[in-house]
Amino acid sequence: MMKVMCGAPSKLPIKIPDDEHVFSYFRSAQREGVGTIANRWYGTLKTKGFSPSPAIWDFVQFCLAVCAADQVCLRKNTADGWTRTIRLTVGLCEPLLWNPLKSQLEEMLKVLTGDYWTLIFNDSGMAPPRGVSEPLENDCVSLLSGGLDSLIGGLDLAAQGHHPIFVSQLAHKDSERQRKYATMLSPGSNHFQWSHGIHIKGKREPSTRARSMAFYAFAVLASSRLKTSKTNIYVPENGLICVNPPLLPGRVSSLSTKTTHPLFLSMLQNALTDRGIAVELILPYRFKTKGEMMNECLDQTRLKRLASDSTSCGRFQTYKNKHCGRCIPCLIRRSAFEAWKYGIDETDYHYNSVVGSGKSRDPDDPMALAQAVLDVRAKGIDRFLKGTLGFSSLNDRPFYRRVIAQGLEDLEQILVKDKLI
Repeated sequence: MMKVMCGAPSKLPIKIPDDEHVFSYFRSAQREGVGTIANRWYGTLKTKGFSPSPAIWDFVQFCLAVCAADQVCLRKNTADGWTRTIRLTVGLCEPLLWNPLKSQLEEMLKVLTGDYWTLIFNDSGMAPPRGVSEPLENDCVSLLSGGLDSLIGGLDLAAQGHHPIFVSQLAHKDSERQRKYATMLSPGSNHFQWSHGIHIKGKREPSTRARSMAFYAFAVLASSRLKTSKTNIYVPENGLICVNPPLLPGRVSSLSTKTTHPLFLSMLQNALTDRGIAVELILPYRFKTKGEMMNECLDQTRLKRLASDSTSCGRFQTYKNKHCGRCIPCLIRRSAFEAWKYGIDETDYHYNSVVGSGKSRDPDDPMALAQAVLDVRAKGIDRFLKGTLGFSSLNDRPFYRRVIAQGLEDLEQILVKDKLI
């Protein structure tokens, strides 16, 4: 079992267990072997006028603790090289109020990361910051990553007359793009760019299946600045990526990421509701392909100007801040541009063709996609999906089935175009 403990610096144990990874919230513990989460962020929030409820603040501390555990626990050290058993001790303000949610949160994290979690809540958390400010006039919150889907989400909200707070995770080379989009979409509006700021010595786990927890924490925290009785939080993501069906039998469960999966989000929503946090997580494009999002965008003028500038690649930093052109997000991006009726793809891809050179470093996603497309051709979409849509209601299932079938059909076109199949 991998053990992780997170709490306020002054409330951490004097003697650190040898078999436990320990993190301090919001400032350094100045102790050997103790990592840091979001150093100095607490004071910044107070200065900016944040005064969240204890429930919201505890949600933030919980999410950041999960991100820290996800990064420090190495999958390669497990029996199967993937599945971890993690005991996470989370310092909170009101731990007794979170104990009834323990089992459902453990199950939610299992869906998200594919690991077995044991959660322990204690009172070693930091109290909420107590900044002073007037409520903001915005009417919702929207995630803004610098990607194409979140750009379209922002364009549509602006065209519909909404005034969202945009929330971003600071990302290398994407931070400036995020600011540019936020300023363009809602001049003079509010845009919060934050980082989980997890600092540890030693190796980090690269899979980061829990990375979206920080995004949701930041969005819920931003909602505390609004005067609305209930805040809509928009998560702009196309339906194919939301469900992210495994292309091959070996990519089942958390081997295909679940960061915006409808099942995970419904479990997260239930937990927030049970703790009295008045937000609604909305997946506005869960029944749309990326190509359909582009074609139906309410502001085609600005989309044509900005679409190729957005970032989609899952290996963006690996290829020196350039789209690789062959990972699954890049392939979906390319297929969406092919389906788009109003513009062309001017993205600078490292690989202009989906056909690899045969070198071991080449992304193998095009071959996995080709196998999936051939399986659908041979067996039909339902046999390909198997139990993938078991999470959905009978009413929603036909819509998820359609968006996946259409998404694969769009992807098939780029494979045929480059003569991979």
